[in-house]
Amino acid sequence: MRSKGTATLNGRVGYKISAQTKIELEGFNLANRKASAVDYFYESRLAGEASPVADIHFHPIESRSLRVTLSHNF
Repeated sequence: MRSKGTATLNGRVGYKISAQTKIELEGFNLANRKASAVDYFYESRLAGEASPVADIHFHPIESRSLRVTLSHNF
């Protein structure tokens, strides 16, 4: 089994306030894609099922998010 590739749009912009201080804004999954970050193929069995079933299990990518960082060097 082979899974599809996934691409996301991320970005970062920053501003240097002084020689020691800067602020940055980072955006992740800006297009808010619905995809899987990783896919696994294995057998699993739910309660009530007689035998295991081979299927693709996945972990979705994180939804759109932002992060602000303020850093100061002493």
